Amino acid sequence: MKSKYDLIVVGAGVLGTFHAFHAQKAGLKVALLEKNAAPVDATVRNFGQVVPSGMDSKWQAYGRESLLIYKDLQERQDISVRNHGTVYLASDYEELTLLEELARINLENGYSSHMMTKTECLEKYPGLRADYCKGGLFFPEEVTVEPRRMIHEVHTILAQMGVDLFFNTQVVETEALSGCVKVSALNGKAFRTQKVLICNGHDFKSLFPQRFAESDLEVTKLQMMQTEPQDNYRLPGSVLTGLTIRRYESFRECPSYDAIKAKEDPNSPQKKWGVHILFKQAADGSVILGDSHQYSDAAQADSLGFDLDMDIDEFMITEAKKIIDLPNYRIKQRWFGLYSQCKNADLYQETIDDNIHIITGIGGKGMTGSAGFSRMNINQLFNI
Repeated sequence: MKSKYDLIVVGAGVLGTFHAFHAQKAGLKVALLEKNAAPVDATVRNFGQVVPSGMDSKWQAYGRESLLIYKDLQERQDISVRNHGTVYLASDYEELTLLEELARINLENGYSSHMMTKTECLEKYPGLRADYCKGGLFFPEEVTVEPRRMIHEVHTILAQMGVDLFFNTQVVETEALSGCVKVSALNGKAFRTQKVLICNGHDFKSLFPQRFAESDLEVTKLQMMQTEPQDNYRLPGSVLTGLTIRRYESFRECPSYDAIKAKEDPNSPQKKWGVHILFKQAADGSVILGDSHQYSDAAQADSLGFDLDMDIDEFMITEAKKIIDLPNYRIKQRWFGLYSQCKNADLYQETIDDNIHIITGIGGKGMTGSAGFSRMNINQLFNI
């Protein structure tokens, strides 16, 4: 049978979208299938922070490539990329030590960053409390995006490149045939392709339930909030704080990390709920803050519940007020996001019948790492 496509990507979130982008850019004929009218999961339910600085060395390399891709796309079309940098703020001298150690690691890796004094931090970030900040580490190349707008704009670019986009198209079967794969959708559409790439956990679960149940995927639930617009107030870039320093992967490579972590109270609220405090100002002047992390095996994801835990939200607001005095902390919107990740690997990858590939479970690395990782993965899949 003759295939119409070289690649069909199932799932139009950030991971699937950038696989489609790189495949089309490499000269392949590509279709992108999405079960909803637009992505509704982790791609649009996150901070929109592109922060390679928070990743281990392997994924920082993918994230740095992602930065270049985002900025290149921004030159072509406004996809909401804003290059105001990222700062990590230390609340004590242990965290300041970790920042200094990470700065040295960045210097060895050739990734631009520089230490900021307490005074410099207070001058740059309005409302930052002097009794909180001991200093900071700034990454000038890092960017923010507006997640919902960004993915929509990139889909527009894909269409201009020649990718065929099919929304409201839920895949119900992938069947390996002689020389191709048949992809069938609930709406009656059928496609033929050389390869299929499944980039969404929900589609993985529905298409291959047994493999999904046997996987080591787990689901993380994150709670976030958005304030009312802050009049006459501007908070530049991404602001990450002491609890983030104690959590992000990049700091685990610091010599002092293990000893500092060993002294933490395992019964604290931040441990119980996986809280670390982030700030990012949205385009309308409101401030997004959060977040928390609660975990469950993917097969029992419903156990996380469908409601917001107000105790978690109130704890995060209390902690945020210790860091930055915003003009107001009136919350206009609260939500949670879900993402999947592997317990024992960077992400979930499996090949079925040579031409059906599953890649999902990228976890919190999606917004930062997907664009760079996808290029490498497409090159490997097609021997480019």
